[in-house]
Amino acid sequence: MRKSHPIRRVVLATAATVSGVVLMLSLKPASDPNAEAAGAAPQQTAGAQESPQGGASAAGSANGTVDGSVAQTQYGNVQVRLTVANGKITKAEAIQAPKGGTSDQKTALSIPKLTQETVAAQSAQIDSVSGATYTSNGYKQSLQSAIDKMKASAGSSQSSASPSQGSGGGSGSGAAQAKTVTGKVAQTQYGPVQVRITVADGKITKAEAVQAPKGGLSDQKTALAIPKLNQEAVAAGSAKIDAVSGATYTSSGYTQSLQSALDQAGG
Repeated sequence: MRKSHPIRRVVLATAATVSGVVLMLSLKPASDPNAEAAGAAPQQTAGAQESPQGGASAAGSANGTVDGSVAQTQYGNVQVRLTVANGKITKAEAIQAPKGGTSDQKTALSIPKLTQETVAAQSAQIDSVSGATYTSNGYKQSLQSAIDKMKASAGSSQSSASPSQGSGGGSGSGAAQAKTVTGKVAQTQYGPVQVRITVADGKITKAEAVQAPKGGLSDQKTALAIPKLNQEAVAAGSAKIDAVSGATYTSSGYTQSLQSALDQAGG
C-alpha cells in the first residue's frame, strides 16, 4: 500500500500538467489581438461596399412622376405624364389621347413620335407630327404644364442639374439665365393666339405659337403665318414685327401675345 502512493502522485501530477497545457493552448487564439483584427477587417470592408448602394437608393427616392393638365382639342383630350429622374425626363407617355374612328390611327401615328421627341429635347419645344396637328398641339400644351409642375416642385436646381454635368460652370450659368415665358391669349376674329418665347441673356432664342386659329381656311393661314412670325420675333428680339400678308388677324394676335410675353420676361 505504501509503494502505490508515489505512483498515484506521479499520475496525478502528469494529468494536471497535461490539463494545464491544454487550457493554455485553448486560450491563446481567443486572446490573440492580431487574430481578432484580421477577423474584423473583412466585416468593415463589406460595410463600406454597402454604403454606396444605400446612397444610390436615397438619391433614387427623388425620382417621380408628374401629370400635365388635360388639354382640350377638337378631337378629344390629351394629357401627358412624365417620369423624371435627377431633373431629367426619362420617359413620356400620353395617358389621354383622342380615340375613335380616324383618331385612333392619328394617335397611334403621332404619340410615339411625340414621346420620343420629348425625351430627346427635354422640353416642350418639339415639332408637331404631320397629319396630327391637333393632337400634337394638345400634347405640347399638356407637356409644358407637366414641365412647369416639375420645375415648381423641384426648384431651379433641377433645371440647372443637366447643364452642370456638362463641360463647365459657364454653360450652367447660361442655362440659369434662360427662361421660358408664355404670353397672354389674344382673341382674334378667327380664334385665339398665344405665344411662348424662350429668353436667354435678354434675347429671344425661340418663339412658338401654343395657340393659333384653326379649322377651314384658318389652318392654311396659320401654317403660312406662324413660322414666319416666329422667325421674325427671334430676329427682331421684340414685338415690332411685320404682319404676314393674308393673315392680318393672326399676325395682330401674335404680336399682342408676344408683347405680353416680353413684358413678363422684362424685355
